[in-house]
Amino acid sequence: MEYVSTIKDVQKIQLMKEVIKKKSTRDYLLFVMGINTGLRIGQLLQLKVEDVVDNQGNFRLFMEIDNQSVYLNEQIRRAFKHHFQTEIGLQHSYLFQSSRGENPITRQQAYRIINEAAKKVGIKEKAGTHTLRKTFGYHAYVKGIAVSFIQQRFHQAAPSETLKYIGVEKTERHKIDVNL
Repeated sequence: MEYVSTIKDVQKIQLMKEVIKKKSTRDYLLFVMGINTGLRIGQLLQLKVEDVVDNQGNFRLFMEIDNQSVYLNEQIRRAFKHHFQTEIGLQHSYLFQSSRGENPITRQQAYRIINEAAKKVGIKEKAGTHTLRKTFGYHAYVKGIAVSFIQQRFHQAAPSETLKYIGVEKTERHKIDVNL
């Protein structure tokens, strides 16, 4: 596996969203879900419409995946709305369905989507599917989420492993902003 970097610059994330959104609502949803859930690309690609939409057609607030409850925040729900305005998904179809059949897009296609968008917005470091997961972890950490929670989500053995994975240097210091 090739090393890919974390996107630490929020402006670059916004630019990537814009670039991807112009190309495809499906790809935009993939990117938004990836950076807002921290799920592995394999987990994301196996999602079906029924995992995120209930029987009444409402978007779920939480979904269960691999015995974890995953919050679907407002960013994700907006991406759902945008995607489902243009795409009519059947309950049992894949959320990230290929345009060439009933299967989900491949991991390679997901890599190309992320890598191409990163290049277009001027990200020089390598970007790939793990970039989404790493970006989620980094920004969760910067916003004050305990590294132990991120470590648990990523199923990693030690906090130091998680910090290294998300790109936090030992010398970095973060201001934690808590609003009660």
